[in-house]
Amino acid sequence: MEFPIKVALAQAAPTLPEGPGWWYEPKLDGHRTVLRRTDETVVLYARSGRVVTQHWMDLAVAGMELSPGAVLDGEAVIWRDGRLDFAAAQSRAASAVTRARALAARYPASYICWDVLQHPDPAIGDCRSRPYTERRAFLLELLADVGPPIQVVPATDDRDVAVLWYDALREQGIEGIVAKRGGAGYPSGRRRGWVKVRHADTVDALVLGFIGPRFRPRHLVLAVGDEGGPARVSARLEPVLAARVGEALSGAAVVGERRAEGEPYTRVETDLVVEVLAGSGRHGTLTVIRIR
Repeated sequence: MEFPIKVALAQAAPTLPEGPGWWYEPKLDGHRTVLRRTDETVVLYARSGRVVTQHWMDLAVAGMELSPGAVLDGEAVIWRDGRLDFAAAQSRAASAVTRARALAARYPASYICWDVLQHPDPAIGDCRSRPYTERRAFLLELLADVGPPIQVVPATDDRDVAVLWYDALREQGIEGIVAKRGGAGYPSGRRRGWVKVRHADTVDALVLGFIGPRFRPRHLVLAVGDEGGPARVSARLEPVLAARVGEALSGAAVVGERRAEGEPYTRVETDLVVEVLAGSGRHGTLTVIRIR
């Protein structure tokens, strides 16, 4: 198995699919993370493939309870006052390492896992081509004796239960439901096979860079949906949001100057994700509503 792994992505849909063979999981509001247990340590990767172990050291320590060779896919989340706090998770992920450690001491993270990509048993090994139901059975077995903060996400093949979760768990910070085919393999790097239904009519976008001052940018340059898509320029950021984005970008490394939609911008290396109302034209159609 080559690292970093291209994680599976989900296609947005207005309603949950129905029919035999579908499984449903709560969609958590956190930071996508791949956890790899090596012979000697634990390595954590963000969705982009960047190593983020130092930002989630509490989860890396907990991951040492896993058998060497295990590779898991899941979400790093932070619970505050009985609900998921995405802002706290994003703040940790976007902070410099020293600040991330201080935040971890105040608000410890949990790792909610939904897939096993590699089994520690060499006879099983890479699980990605195996059916979802088989991978989930492996996952439950692997984590049977591993307690919090590493936990398995709930799952059901009963659509009525999934609808109940969708309605009842929103107050806890659950942002929707992900549906997966029970007989399907893990769709690495593709937005096909998994379906997500969210409460908000929005999409996520990865921040590629910014236009204007670093600590109070006027616009963001974004990859909407799949990171391989064209870079697009957001509408002008509201002042309060611009300040929050600037803070989140404070620890990001600058990797050069680029152009998007004819505009020069500063390219940065970051896993910062924002939530946008999508449109089709230039400046004024990709409205950023919050840091994801």
